Amino acid sequence: MKVYLDNAATTPIEPKVLDVMTDVMRSAHGNPSSIHQAGRRARTIIEDARKRVAQHLNASIGEIFFTSSATESNNMIIFCAVRDLGVQRIISSPTEHPCVLNSLKSVSALLGTEIDFLNVDSKGNISTEELNDKLSSNTVKTLVSLMHGNNEIGTMLDLPAVSKVCEAHGALLHTDAVQTVGKYPIDLQETKVNFLSASGHKIYGPKGIGIMYINNDSPINAFIQGGGQERQMRSGTENVYGIAGFAEALDWLVSQRDHHHDHVEGLRRHFKESVKAKGIDIHYNGNQESLYLSNILSLCVPKNEKSDLIMFNLDIHGICASAGSACSSGVEQDSHVIAAIQGSTERKTIRLSISHNNTKEEIDYVIEKIATLI
Repeated sequence: MKVYLDNAATTPIEPKVLDVMTDVMRSAHGNPSSIHQAGRRARTIIEDARKRVAQHLNASIGEIFFTSSATESNNMIIFCAVRDLGVQRIISSPTEHPCVLNSLKSVSALLGTEIDFLNVDSKGNISTEELNDKLSSNTVKTLVSLMHGNNEIGTMLDLPAVSKVCEAHGALLHTDAVQTVGKYPIDLQETKVNFLSASGHKIYGPKGIGIMYINNDSPINAFIQGGGQERQMRSGTENVYGIAGFAEALDWLVSQRDHHHDHVEGLRRHFKESVKAKGIDIHYNGNQESLYLSNILSLCVPKNEKSDLIMFNLDIHGICASAGSACSSGVEQDSHVIAAIQGSTERKTIRLSISHNNTKEEIDYVIEKIATLI
């Protein structure tokens, strides 16, 4: 049996999305910056996609920009907030995605920006009280950068609560929403966020396309220089079919959101109940009762001669899973997230990330194989 349980790393392209992209590749070959008919058709596709993305986030059309990835979006937001908006301090957490953590290192080294990390508890939660205290104790211009849903352990941020704290202190707020856009409602009129990022390949769309939301009240300047595409904000000829694919994927995912959530939550519950009934020695990382990504199960299993090679052995049995983030060097290494929550060094972490495509039969097969390896 072949079982794909690494959807937090990347999702398969939805067939409907692939059809739309293929049509664009065949019929919309013009450069969007050209003024002739072919160019205007490509431009229309981009602007239609921008409008659809904005509607799903309840944002203005002019606040949505297309990039190559959420990594690019996060880099641009962090660097340009310091360069253009006078940010002197960034408050973040030690469980952020590597593209955020490494951007923080860079602005600290290159621009002298103060980096201040919040503590996280054993489930990966930050404290809004600590955030409030940090913002109260120092009035320098501050950017708060916290991910909406953790890609390794599934713990979610109480974004509305954090937004209120930031707004009360005049701090800017950036959230990496890669794991939540499309899967959970985000209303940027109800919850004030200055910057947000997302990526196409996490929402059953293509790789190589991301978005960046920049609130009109927080204008930053271009990070990549060139021909001035994306309204002077992101130079480079636009990835027209990727942009069309992103919008189509988001449309489709939002339309299926409740159905997918119920299905995935059911499989998650089935996994945990079956493991408990069979007496298998598995613990779980991250929140389990509330504020969690339903599609991510971070398992903590005992170490032994088999579990040390558990990812390799699962792969042999046709099971695609991961030990944590797939967004680093491609080599399995100790997780900074598990270290931050002080996870047990006597146990091995496996991340299963479920989708609507998975079945109970697949989950039962995975439980069986994990049991034999631990």
